[in-house]
Amino acid sequence: MLEIIKNSELILNPDKSIYHLHLRPENIAPTVILVGDPDRVDKVSRYFDSIDFKQHKREFKTHTGYLSNKRITVISTGIGSDNIDIVLNELDALVNIDFENRKTKSVLTSLNIIRIGTSGTIQKNIPIDSFLLSNKGLDLSGMLNNYNTEEIRNRKLEKLFCKHTNWSSEKAHPILVDSCKKLYKQLHSESIYSGITATFNGFYAPQGRTLRLNPKDENLIAKIEKIRLNKFKVTNFEMETSAIFGLSKLLGHKSSSINAILANRINGNFSKSPERTIDKLIQYCLNKLIDKKK
Repeated sequence: MLEIIKNSELILNPDKSIYHLHLRPENIAPTVILVGDPDRVDKVSRYFDSIDFKQHKREFKTHTGYLSNKRITVISTGIGSDNIDIVLNELDALVNIDFENRKTKSVLTSLNIIRIGTSGTIQKNIPIDSFLLSNKGLDLSGMLNNYNTEEIRNRKLEKLFCKHTNWSSEKAHPILVDSCKKLYKQLHSESIYSGITATFNGFYAPQGRTLRLNPKDENLIAKIEKIRLNKFKVTNFEMETSAIFGLSKLLGHKSSSINAILANRINGNFSKSPERTIDKLIQYCLNKLIDKKK
């Protein structure tokens, strides 16, 4: 017999919407695009043929509509893997928990979840304003360590990463997770780059940046740049991808992540036209999602 989920665990608003996202099950589509910036939601949904639902609660802004007869939801997550923990769990609850009887449904739904984000590369040969599709996510934030990840992680390559970086035991242990192969194939093309995306728990010292405070490991970027995990290399840094991959796999959803490369950390350069690059990436992804040949 299925266990009833306590009120303190599944928190609903007075209108029976899920607590943080403020959404009801009928408000989301089978395909969900995640963006960080709430302002970017409008930049995605302006390409929809129609929008039938809008909601904005805290940093979580949602638009749902149609593009070429395909229903799509776009949600802003804010920044960081802690926010992804909220968004992924609440998205799953919306499709896989019956809010009336507070029980897991007998038949589960698998969502297609695609992150459209921005990132900085640590490889010299990856140019500013290019697109990068993640084939793996490397969680260095510690978020996934709160879940039972043994069935989805790659212990062998994690050990190799720790060895080559002399990874401190005081930090959370890295967890390496694959993207969904089907979505990866759908979003891939010869015009874009791919690689391992490292997800950190901060933007400055955690990613090796220095303003007035120096990072504890000042050689972090140089060490990670040179690593080869079998045929793969770490190509870029950001703060969400591995959390999306890990929670999606654990919950039975399909996920992918594609980033506009706005910075090259090795060359010290930043895009002169970031908004134009992001807009091109949005159009690229939407065209791929509605391509019936895929």
